[in-house]
Amino acid sequence: MINCAHPTHFAEAVNVVEPWTERLRGIRANASRLSHTELEACTELDTGDPIDLASQYAALRAGPLKHVTILGGCCGTDHRHIEQIANACRPPMPEVGSPAQSGR
Repeated sequence: MINCAHPTHFAEAVNVVEPWTERLRGIRANASRLSHTELEACTELDTGDPIDLASQYAALRAGPLKHVTILGGCCGTDHRHIEQIANACRPPMPEVGSPAQSGR
């Protein structure tokens, strides 16, 4: 699980073909692009941009972390972020009448 960091803080580290990346199963990223030091100095919680965060998740899922199935949020995230992440990372629905939909 990757937790409590914005995707821009770890994307480069996971963009490798290494056995350890296959053990990752989830992401619970912070909403803010600020560093932990910058966040500690804030007087208000930085909630970042839900659409941008979702696009970061989608890029990770399309690239090095295709196998990750647990998606959530950490510091600064709320229902807006989770909704955008779900929309950006939802698998495509099968077309009506396709074998995948009918169970054939």
